[in-house]
Amino acid sequence: MTATLIDLAGTALLAADPSVPPIQDVVPDDISLFAVGRGGVVLLATVVLAVLVRIVLVRLIDRGDADRHTGRLVGRFLSVIVVVVGGVYAIDLAGIPVGPLFGALGIGGIALAFAAQDILQNFVAGLLLQIRRPFKLGEQVGSGDYEGVVRDINLRTVVLTTYDGLTVYLPNAQVIAAPIVNYTRTPLNRTQITVAVAYDSDLERAREVLLAACGTAEGVATDPGPEAWVNAFADSGIEVVVRYWHAADIASRWSARSSVAIAVKRELDRAGMTIPFPQRTLWFGPGGTSLEVRRPDGDPEETSG
Repeated sequence: MTATLIDLAGTALLAADPSVPPIQDVVPDDISLFAVGRGGVVLLATVVLAVLVRIVLVRLIDRGDADRHTGRLVGRFLSVIVVVVGGVYAIDLAGIPVGPLFGALGIGGIALAFAAQDILQNFVAGLLLQIRRPFKLGEQVGSGDYEGVVRDINLRTVVLTTYDGLTVYLPNAQVIAAPIVNYTRTPLNRTQITVAVAYDSDLERAREVLLAACGTAEGVATDPGPEAWVNAFADSGIEVVVRYWHAADIASRWSARSSVAIAVKRELDRAGMTIPFPQRTLWFGPGGTSLEVRRPDGDPEETSG
């Protein structure tokens, strides 16, 4: 059965690349069970050693800091190296020549080299993320087109849970090359909304009403306090920008924004100020231009322009 599998593997490799020596010529036929068992024991011991190396490095480098993952990354990387080296040694102990075997698997070696290049690039990027530490586990960040909570940093990816409940795996090299926005590193964030008031409004009074509205909104910080500034003369009204501070997490941002919008509408209504609808003024120029307007009942009503 073993000889049949070796023949099939050799035929596949030869068909992929005729210059590759047949694997039947590389793997000897007289492999003893003792040699195979000895190689298996070495491989098992290698796996155990890799686990121990990872545990020791995590304890030595991270030193109980749950926010650091340098030891975990280095431990994972070195444990992979230990397993690879131990696996090669186990194959050699099993009686299979390692050098000719790698030559026979040349095509696979090239593919493995390309894969290793990507892994190494992301591993180095992961180490740089741990050294720079632009974010920690549990913090809410944005990178590229994605925002969410950091769940893990492994050998290849940064794992985010988005606010929609999705799990996103971002390559470390992509994360470190793109701008990183940390929403929760500072205790407070500032948000703004734009409110329009009618052109006949008292702007100083409007600012007072908007500031008072922010003061009654839930989730708005008092220090620093809210601000209200006249921003622009728009088509239908005068725009006032209301700026306020709130807790840094995304849930607080949306909650405070909703509370401010509700309070602004309530206080403007109490003050008798209207938020204007989009409107247009039609001007027909000098002369007796008239405009015919029809009532809902269909009777025409002539209006002079």
